Amino acid sequence: MKAISAINTILYTALTVLYFYQLIYVIVALFNEKRKKKQVYEAKKLHRFAFIVAARNESAVIANLIKSIKAQNYPSELIDIFVVADNCSDNTADIARNSGAIVYERFSRTKVGKGYALDYAFSKIKEYYGSYTAYDGYFIFDADNVISKDYVSAMNKTFDQGYKVITSYRNSKNFDTNWITSGYSLWFCREAKYLNNPRMILKTSCAVSGTGYLVSSEIIDKYDGWKCNLLTEDIEFSVVNILDGVRIGYCSDAMFYDEQPETFKQSWNQRLRWSKGFYQVLFKYGTQLVKMGFKRRELFVSCYDMFMTIAPATLLSIGCIVLNIVFLFLGASDPYTFSRILVPALESIAFGLVSFCVLMFTIGAITLITEWNKIIASPSKKIKSLFTFPFFMITYIPISLVALVKKVEWKPITHCVSKSVDEIENSRS
Repeated sequence: MKAISAINTILYTALTVLYFYQLIYVIVALFNEKRKKKQVYEAKKLHRFAFIVAARNESAVIANLIKSIKAQNYPSELIDIFVVADNCSDNTADIARNSGAIVYERFSRTKVGKGYALDYAFSKIKEYYGSYTAYDGYFIFDADNVISKDYVSAMNKTFDQGYKVITSYRNSKNFDTNWITSGYSLWFCREAKYLNNPRMILKTSCAVSGTGYLVSSEIIDKYDGWKCNLLTEDIEFSVVNILDGVRIGYCSDAMFYDEQPETFKQSWNQRLRWSKGFYQVLFKYGTQLVKMGFKRRELFVSCYDMFMTIAPATLLSIGCIVLNIVFLFLGASDPYTFSRILVPALESIAFGLVSFCVLMFTIGAITLITEWNKIIASPSKKIKSLFTFPFFMITYIPISLVALVKKVEWKPITHCVSKSVDEIENSRS
């Protein structure tokens, strides 16, 4: 029927128009890669930094992170490491202390989550030093990460240019385990290369994602610690700073390695929390982003970009499919009406699913080609990941639906990939 076709066309066109700017991001990143002549910026000052690590039962991996921090080609006297052993039932605290970190142990059954652990660390630093500004900036990391040897020096150069918040390149140390880990990994490489990189080039605001970012002590001082405690505290933090007019930077030369969940159950729980957290941020800050975007023209792109980041694009796609299924059920009682509805409805459902898969395959292919040498996996597993990536992304559909109606609480992810940064980078080379 013409009405069904018209509604489907309007919905799919709207999605295309709303997210077209991300295609521009890809073009900007590709053309800049060909044209740019790397300008070497020499930092005028070696800043003093602290690493803040929230760790819950991370005895298998915490030592490798601390070791990689201590192996930096940056003055060791300008780096301190603080670990919050958060509700731990293992020996994470002892391992962290023996590895050279300053450890705070925290136990709370009511305030559960990374945001609360970070705020606890900052309160202890202020209590001991009398001020957050004892350090110029704070790196926020998860216990399963490790960082490349020039990570701090690269971030210091960008920090020295005046950025108050800086994110970095998120690579994976277990890309080649299975289709789940490779799916995560491709998405994070794409996020670095084709979202934050072009944002930095175009001088709009980037966004922090989970871990691996630097925050100026001025920001921590302004909020008197860490006050973002939604299920996705990183996205909330990005939104709050964009609304305050802070332009978040990106350092492509600073690379760290993250561990991805290896089982579908863990992946489901993690992405369910992310999806619920995105809804929380949208409901709390969505209206403010729209108003600020129109109120301050210089923030329009950043606010629009962030609004579309937290907007439930997956649900809009699902809505198109569900709408056609509803049409089929409504017409099922009348054979004549059903026969007229059946073909356009099925065509629309198929078009939506195929279009989504083709889009994800294209995104994965572009990312895989340009980031080939950075990804740690055999050529065959890299190519295989290209075909499993769309399937990984499709699994967001049921996750997004469940997150709408289910109460979601923060659950820890088990980390067990114990690799030093030397082992990882030797594998890559």
